[in-house]
Amino acid sequence: MNQKVFVHLAEGFEEIEAMATIDILLRAELDTVIVSTTGQRLVRSVRGVGIMCDQLFEEADYDQCAMIVLPGGIPGVTNLGNHQGLCEQLKRFAREDKWIAAICAAPIILHQLGLLEGKTLTCFPGCGDDFTEATVLTDTVVADGKLITSQGPGTAIDFGLKIVELLVGEEPAAYIRGRLLA
Repeated sequence: MNQKVFVHLAEGFEEIEAMATIDILLRAELDTVIVSTTGQRLVRSVRGVGIMCDQLFEEADYDQCAMIVLPGGIPGVTNLGNHQGLCEQLKRFAREDKWIAAICAAPIILHQLGLLEGKTLTCFPGCGDDFTEATVLTDTVVADGKLITSQGPGTAIDFGLKIVELLVGEEPAAYIRGRLLA
């Protein structure tokens, strides 16, 4: 099954969370599209690493998208959360019960949009302290329905593998895990 997964980057994204996830999705042969929310194809990470995105947000066709992925990093999360178009798509995906994956501080965006009611999730320690509408666990990765969350840079490989497991299957995820020596 070849599904489009849109990984969104904003200035100040966390490199490991974005790139490890993208790498694993590509290894699973998922149609992975790196989407810039900045109006420019080149987006810089929190430590200044430049990534050339495949598409600008304005070019992305969300009707062809199976999953929205949100890496963490500050100010990346703040910048993603300030992007009105992306926030509208996140609300639409939640309404339509489509996949959303968020790592590190990125669940803050979902909280601010009111999309975590009754959900179980994980995030970077301390980021979910105000999520009174949800149950926040300390697990490295949590899947609740069509929501996948993870804690941070050190859990990015497990995050990517969970996405593969849920979109493609346990066998491909296990194969990739073995090839990564994870």
